[in-house]
Amino acid sequence: MRAPPEPVQVVKQRRDAALSALVHGVPYIQYLGIVFDRRGDELTATLPFDEKLIGNPMLPALHGGVTAAFLEVTAVIELSWSLLWEGMEAGQIDPATLTAEALPRLPKTIDFTVDYLRSGLPRDAYARARVNRSGRRYASVHVEAWQDNRTRLFAQATGHFLMPARDG
Repeated sequence: MRAPPEPVQVVKQRRDAALSALVHGVPYIQYLGIVFDRRGDELTATLPFDEKLIGNPMLPALHGGVTAAFLEVTAVIELSWSLLWEGMEAGQIDPATLTAEALPRLPKTIDFTVDYLRSGLPRDAYARARVNRSGRRYASVHVEAWQDNRTRLFAQATGHFLMPARDG
């Protein structure tokens, strides 16, 4: 006899707790104020506007370093989340036991190329990453960022990452 499935809310709470532990394990994410919204296995990063993020007060425009950091953080969290998601779905990772200290190591950036398409305006920014390839040792990720219109990107990036060794 098979056990009945868990209620959907319990599963959602566990997944949200795992994402929260992943995001809160990186202090720079809190400094920038980046938050992640999860819908199933898809993540959207939000960089809420803050005066400290302005690089050129004459325009005003988001600092290029903030834009690059936002894109890179989005790529790393998406990549890490996709690995966590696979492990949770396969039953190899129990999200109830995940804390910031017990999380797998984050991927390390090999290279990260940013295309600045237009100035980031003084308002909230959003980004989504797509994992193009993820193997045992290497991963490739593409990230797109926009503000008011999803089809009008203000920056995009491609990154290559060294994957942490998997236990087992």
